[in-house]
Amino acid sequence: MEYLNHNDRVNRFQTYIQQQTNAAPLAVFRIGFGLMMCYGIIRFWAHGWIETQYLEPTFHFSYYGFEWVKPIGNYTYLIFFICGLSAFFVALGLKYRLAIITFFLSFTYIELMDKTTYLNHYYFISILSFLMIFLPANATFSMDNLARKRTFENIPKWTIDAIKLLLGIVYFYAGLAKINSDWLFKAQPLKIWLPSKFDLPIIGETLMHQNWFHFAMSWSGMLYDLCIPFLLLYKKTRIFAFILVVFFHVFTRVLFPIGMFPFVMIVGTLIFFDASFHQKIITLIKNILSKLRMLKTTTLQTFSAYQIRYKSFVISVIIIFFTIQLLLPFRYLLYPGELFWTEQGYRFSWRVMLMEKAGISTFKIVDGKTGNYFYVKNSDFLTERQEKQMSFQPDFILEYAHYLGDTFTKDGHKNVQVYVESYVALNGRLSQLYIDKTVDLYQQKRSFKPKNWILPFNDDIKGF
Repeated sequence: MEYLNHNDRVNRFQTYIQQQTNAAPLAVFRIGFGLMMCYGIIRFWAHGWIETQYLEPTFHFSYYGFEWVKPIGNYTYLIFFICGLSAFFVALGLKYRLAIITFFLSFTYIELMDKTTYLNHYYFISILSFLMIFLPANATFSMDNLARKRTFENIPKWTIDAIKLLLGIVYFYAGLAKINSDWLFKAQPLKIWLPSKFDLPIIGETLMHQNWFHFAMSWSGMLYDLCIPFLLLYKKTRIFAFILVVFFHVFTRVLFPIGMFPFVMIVGTLIFFDASFHQKIITLIKNILSKLRMLKTTTLQTFSAYQIRYKSFVISVIIIFFTIQLLLPFRYLLYPGELFWTEQGYRFSWRVMLMEKAGISTFKIVDGKTGNYFYVKNSDFLTERQEKQMSFQPDFILEYAHYLGDTFTKDGHKNVQVYVESYVALNGRLSQLYIDKTVDLYQQKRSFKPKNWILPFNDDIKGF
């Protein structure tokens, strides 16, 4: 019986993999994604952030194992140019496979250059662009169609479902993360952030200071994240769900400086709509381009179904990809201590805006033999943004301690030891000593092992 059940599952999976659906939704998604990423790069460049975040700092915080990824002087602008151009090519569907691979590599390189710039939505763009490498987003309405004089009406259904699944994981895991005592029963950190928005028209002075509103925002945010993927999947609630998506992301964009992410999610969720909706969008774009005389009428040979090359390999990659996405956010269970305090396993887990953390870290350089010491002025080595991020994140503190140790050793200091006195406040609590100030951090190795030099948290946060 078990053998038959196993065969049934295999047969259902194979049947699902063979299912076809209209290619229009993936084409519209490709266009929206490419244009937004191109605009995002232009916006980043225009604000001067390449200079301030990557070229001005003399030291860059790195991801463990990617210490070799660094800005390359003024050639860093070239990386951004390549990234923006490849995003535009993705939108056009021109040399799509090469364009999306180039975008993934260049965008991910940019994000790896300095850990200080980490944001959940940057990570989302990286993994989404990786997923899109294996999807036939150029099957229809693309420049590649014109070049090859052929187009495809249908693509494998799972290629669209894969994007829906990734969006669903982002939302649902963000909702799970909000099921914690600080968020639901203390309305933290919204209770800290919202009153600062007193200058907003109408709601600034009426709602942002109200205790009940802080809790309403916390609970509604949790319920929204948990429910929205399912509401989008169900046809009868889809329009209502999309209205919620637009309202939620526009409202959060007004409240918080979170860049392009709200618009990426709004445009991304359009993929949940039926193919007829996306065909109307394509028709509208065609009409606009025709009026602008930018669309040449070309006879294309139409094929009913797009066949993915190396299908077994691609399916294996997709399964491994989603297995990682489902499991990675739970790696924090492998570490002792409070997650929000130690932050071991915090990143890459869709824990979006869940904590307000502030700290001050004072480093002491000691001669291990003589006992002579002096204190470091952090602003001599770090930008204001870097110093802020370093002050309450243990992996930043450790990496900076090693940088200081190496720097002063090269300067001729002997028997260098590096100690830190660090105080951190979490979600409105009083600050407490964060790092064991008797531990020489210069002797502590960077690794994925638990950091036993982080002092215990003097409270308890229950939840995921």
